[in-house]
Amino acid sequence: MENGASSYRRFLDGDDNGFVEIVRDHKDGLILYLNSFVDNIPLAEELAEDTFVKIGIRKPRFSGRSSFRTWLYAIGRNVAIDHLRKESRRRTEPIDGRTDIADLESLENAYIRQEEKIAVHRAMGYLRAEYRQVLWLTYFEGFSNRETAQIMKKSVHSVETLLYRARQSLKKVLETEGYINEDL
Repeated sequence: MENGASSYRRFLDGDDNGFVEIVRDHKDGLILYLNSFVDNIPLAEELAEDTFVKIGIRKPRFSGRSSFRTWLYAIGRNVAIDHLRKESRRRTEPIDGRTDIADLESLENAYIRQEEKIAVHRAMGYLRAEYRQVLWLTYFEGFSNRETAQIMKKSVHSVETLLYRARQSLKKVLETEGYINEDL
């Protein structure tokens, strides 16, 4: 399955359609991943745009040691962390982390079709940011534990532990919300 590396190579060789393909194929997933950091869809969209601008203008070298998508999400993660650092220096009051439900539902309807996934996605909003991130990368984006560890800059063992704890927390939230499923 093509994950964007050939599109990026074409873009670097001067074919702007390669960049258009990258944005089209990875925009929605990247926005939802970045939302796990900022819990604000419009801001996550801006951060995704900043990520694409970064690769479009700076044209960093893609070594191929990981999948293109892993590399792109790692860049997005760094953009989000940089943003949060800047915001923490500017703000003296706590950040209101709730997302406008209309924004979240419009993106959910476009990206998540099945009712069970929507319930899980909503329940993830009650989890710690790190739990949301590891669950999102592993289950919704389909990254392996190794790739998730690379993106999150953690060891594979740390990701496995985080994943276990995140699933347990998610299960508690879902049960509290009245959603019961033995597959969790």
